[in-house]
Amino acid sequence: MGGYYVEKLSGERLRRCYEIASPRVIQYLEAEIQFVLERLESTDKVLELGCGYGRVAFRLAEVANHVVGIDNAAESLELAHQLSSDDSRCEFLEMDALELTFGDHEFDKVVCIQNGVSSFGVDQESLLRQALRVTRPGGCIYFSSYSERFWKDRLSWFEAQSDAGLLGEIDYDETGNNMIVCKDGFRTGIVTPDGFRTLCGKFGLDPEITEVDESSVFCEIEVAEVV
Repeated sequence: MGGYYVEKLSGERLRRCYEIASPRVIQYLEAEIQFVLERLESTDKVLELGCGYGRVAFRLAEVANHVVGIDNAAESLELAHQLSSDDSRCEFLEMDALELTFGDHEFDKVVCIQNGVSSFGVDQESLLRQALRVTRPGGCIYFSSYSERFWKDRLSWFEAQSDAGLLGEIDYDETGNNMIVCKDGFRTGIVTPDGFRTLCGKFGLDPEITEVDESSVFCEIEVAEVV
């Protein structure tokens, strides 16, 4: 999961990406977190896939009873542990999202937001399969990607990361059509609403698709109750 984020963009370097975000990007990031927070219960046990240094997990723990963040970048997890308070309801584990070691139906909510579904660079069908396995019947899964309408602001943010030396030089010959490519191997696209529907359709699921803040697209999947 996310080899680039293990080898080149983890820990303090990853945190710096968010520190240099423009006001419009900060608005997008906050809108996504708020979308999930409004759907959490105080009793929820939540799993965040690709938690990085805990930036989102700490916020989710403001509402949820317990948040488990998993990532395969040890440097990012080390920073998450440093930032975690003694009374934190967050737990951080080194784990691959395609090989979750949790038992079936352990979580009320599973969260993979801010385009993790694309930026991880993994098989999305396998990612969703694992998320479905660990979500309890009646629970929900939240995946999100960028809205196509956010392209200019998104590209500007990644250009700023490149200029700061956090990413490689943008390859403008390859960049476009919602895909950002850097000359050092970084590559990230999006999942469109139809893409999410197609992905969920492989599992016989009918997701709720919502555009938020004209910047992101949420795919909300309710796991069926056992009859």
